[in-house]
Amino acid sequence: MINKSMPSTDAAVADIHDGATLMVGGFGPAGQPYALLDALIRRRPRELTLISNNAGNGDFGLAALLKAGCVRKVICSFPRQSDSWVFDDLYRRGELELELIPQGNLAARIQAGGAGLGGIYTPTGYGTLLAENKETREIDGRQYVFELPLKADFALIKAERADRWGNLVYNKTGRNFGPIMAMAATCTIAEVNQQVALGELDPETVITPGIFVQRLVISPANAQQLSA
Repeated sequence: MINKSMPSTDAAVADIHDGATLMVGGFGPAGQPYALLDALIRRRPRELTLISNNAGNGDFGLAALLKAGCVRKVICSFPRQSDSWVFDDLYRRGELELELIPQGNLAARIQAGGAGLGGIYTPTGYGTLLAENKETREIDGRQYVFELPLKADFALIKAERADRWGNLVYNKTGRNFGPIMAMAATCTIAEVNQQVALGELDPETVITPGIFVQRLVISPANAQQLSA
């Protein structure tokens, strides 16, 4: 009997170790697995490499993870906006490394990691500082930069519904990077709003098959509602 359900968010992230590479889904607040991030902050791993679209908003979620001193390096496409003061402060004080990647390249490199590819050639970034010390190649008269795939030890993602096998259905744009991160991580942990019985999910709506998910946990607020 395959059952990937975990008893709590704390149990789900209990083995995320110091120095791990961590992918976190979300496009700003949309689709960010807040409960899993809160659980991770409670156990305080150190020296994490964080791969995400952005570097946090306000003082919650990813920003709270940075503030807790858990992250050594951020790999993202959009680190700074008006409410990214936690990232700003840490970066300016030299306490945080940054690898900036154009958003399309970020997605393509994660996809390459999930597909087992050795890398990609992309025109984005050619002739800029982002291409320094990287292999370039002319293909059909156009210049390309070679980029390595991105993979992670763990991925924390958010979905709307799941069954106990780990099949995931997302809520519209909450999907964002979740499906490709699930494929590119050794261990994918999904925070879901609702767990349903096997057979209740329409197979045509399943975006991430359970084979790419190792653990799932119901968001604590939803779990309280279900038990009330």
